[in-house]
Amino acid sequence: MTAKNNIPRNETDTLKIAIPSKGRLQENTLGFFARAGLAMAQEGGSRDYRGIIKSLPGVEILFLSASDIVSKLAAGEAHFGVTGEDLIREAMPDDDRSLELLTPLGFGNADVVVAVPKGWIDASTMEDLEEIAADFHARHGRRMRVATKYVNITRRYFAEHGVADYRIVESLGATEGTPASGAAEFIVDITSTGSTLEANALKVLDDGVMLRSQANLVASLVAPWSPSALKCARQLLGRISAEQTARTNRDLTVTAKANLIEKLTAGLDVKAAPFSLSTVETHQTVTVRVVAKEATTISERLIAAGAERVSISDASYIFEEQSPLFDRLSDRLKV
Repeated sequence: MTAKNNIPRNETDTLKIAIPSKGRLQENTLGFFARAGLAMAQEGGSRDYRGIIKSLPGVEILFLSASDIVSKLAAGEAHFGVTGEDLIREAMPDDDRSLELLTPLGFGNADVVVAVPKGWIDASTMEDLEEIAADFHARHGRRMRVATKYVNITRRYFAEHGVADYRIVESLGATEGTPASGAAEFIVDITSTGSTLEANALKVLDDGVMLRSQANLVASLVAPWSPSALKCARQLLGRISAEQTARTNRDLTVTAKANLIEKLTAGLDVKAAPFSLSTVETHQTVTVRVVAKEATTISERLIAAGAERVSISDASYIFEEQSPLFDRLSDRLKV
């Protein structure tokens, strides 16, 4: 049986999710959905550009290039997609009208930056860049060139910082090498470690980080959201929310003398009100939820303040009545 035979045939009721078709982004995306109990399969093999989620009927997976994912979402031909925020911001300046970035995914991290040659010792800020650009124009009779594939992001950011005396040279590859080759004076590009910029003797301006990008789960607001698609979306987003809540929170079970328990927990920065309280003879036990990264520090503080025992527990999923991600989508769709 192939993936094609498993894909729901009623196209208007099918929830379509576009994900990267190859590379590390695809691996991380598949891992993200698998952690939420939404393992994806290409039953026709790696050359099959469609897939399914076995545990959630009514979903079709589209394996596409990163740029095609943005196009599909913008055209309403996919309900959800996983792609970088940089591609969204570049392709769709008015993305708030048709797309909703539901949640960052914690991978695909990279910054869109303004980088200039290290030899420009007087260039540290965007204000410096404007002065250098004006001086360059006066001396050479032409504007400085900035090489980039991020044309729209560059124009918006430069306008916000009052930089106008430049012209864009569109670059589709090896942007970092354009200043050395003489094709441009400086660049706007994406970087994750900075090593390529360093290798090309370039430096990022102090206020030159234009966008801190990462992969996002993005919803199309112009897709055909039929009742069946919405029902599927509720299930999908509910599972994702449950996994995220479990991953980012911990439950502390605190045991102390009855006259201390209220005092100990009153000052906690908890994610929810105490949801379990029991009394055994002279002692009480209460369970509260705290942010995962603060769990050990809070536990040590509770012991120092008089608690006799604190245990930290985690869970694979924490399902709640409300799904923050689905609520966000519903608000934007007004359904």
